Amino acid sequence: MVKLTKRVVDTAVAESKDYVLWDDELPGFGLRIFPTGKRSYLIQYRADGRSRRYTIGLHGVWTPESARREAKAQLGRVAQGDDPAEERAELNKAISMKELCELYMNDLRNGLILGKGGRPKKQSTVDIDLGRIERHVIPLLGSRRVKDVTKAILTKVMRDIMAGKTRAFIKTNKLRGRANVRGGPGTAARTLGLIGGILTYAVDLGVIDSNPAHGIKRPKDNVRSRRLNDGEYRILGRMLNTAAQNERYGETIQIIRQIAMTGCRRGEIINLKWCDVDLDGSCLRLSDSKEGRSVRPIGLPVVEFLESRDNDENGTFVFPGPRGEDTAFGGLPNQWNEIFVGSPLEGVTPHVLRHSFASIGNDLGFTEVTIAALMGHAKGTVTSKYIHVLDATLIVAADTLAGYIAALLEGTVFKQRAYSLDRNSRKTALQEFLLRQQAPEKMAA
Repeated sequence: MVKLTKRVVDTAVAESKDYVLWDDELPGFGLRIFPTGKRSYLIQYRADGRSRRYTIGLHGVWTPESARREAKAQLGRVAQGDDPAEERAELNKAISMKELCELYMNDLRNGLILGKGGRPKKQSTVDIDLGRIERHVIPLLGSRRVKDVTKAILTKVMRDIMAGKTRAFIKTNKLRGRANVRGGPGTAARTLGLIGGILTYAVDLGVIDSNPAHGIKRPKDNVRSRRLNDGEYRILGRMLNTAAQNERYGETIQIIRQIAMTGCRRGEIINLKWCDVDLDGSCLRLSDSKEGRSVRPIGLPVVEFLESRDNDENGTFVFPGPRGEDTAFGGLPNQWNEIFVGSPLEGVTPHVLRHSFASIGNDLGFTEVTIAALMGHAKGTVTSKYIHVLDATLIVAADTLAGYIAALLEGTVFKQRAYSLDRNSRKTALQEFLLRQQAPEKMAA
């Protein structure tokens, strides 16, 4: 044995098979020489009754002096009971974020990832999640080990998405074969929420002990706080009247009006089926919404629209596709952009109409629980899931909101009909409503 110096290492001769040249000053420290001439520093030690080797690194990257210091440090850890070779093996086996995402996506496709209310995520949500994983999460985090992901790393990922680092045009079966993947605060916030869900999945699998995404401040999505005022509703009404001069916008205009007057989500109106429409009960009985089964009271303007359309349409969907197929209308996104681009309301989305509906309900003095029931929010599920006959309060609220918004869109003054917001009129309306419901039973008896 000799002391490993640069001269000794450089003059070591490669043989037909690899061998180790041991250092005579530091027991367990050696130089492995391969037949190719490659040289690497290592240590050999015993742990749990077994002889173990731990490679420090290649000569050239490491000098004999720096390798010797590292060998002393690692042998010191061995003396304290650690096992560097075993730790490295565990790290090499550690799952990457890409591998974790693939496991998550497989379970997501098979309905094993649960969403709100403990239900499997809807297919539309699954598609959105898969797209965000493939277009944002894997490109930015895929090569990292799950156990190495920290709050600082996730914060940087969020900022990169906000800055548009993952923005791209991609091929798709929709939107004429190409889609624009955008960044921005809203995309960053929702992608970080998805990453948090994936890391919670990793905690459940035992891959990590805690979720580093918890506690990270997300950017606010300005669209979520946008609402229309009375003047903007009148502008919207004029825009829709102008667009109505083009016949191909007919379905889109009616969809926009019904979203505005019901506060429903875009997909709930586009995919509305006649079997979910209860005109006698003045409500929509949605069999599958974001919150599951949901009953939505609708006002008289909406009821009258559906009654007029029911006389003419016989298909499955209230808003059918244009080609005579039994499918829902699919032209809203493109036609929405054509109507709104360059207008005073450019940037308004269907969610803005939904948020505005709730805001007007608050302006008119309705309670938070009533508004939640009208919109199908989770806090209103006790009311909206199990009711079979709507009470007068919800009918009054639906009529008032729909009538108020319809008047703004038409540019007229809102006139309440037989309903009123005062308590005495509500009691009278409720009594009359209950009597009407009891009359058929008395006649049958």
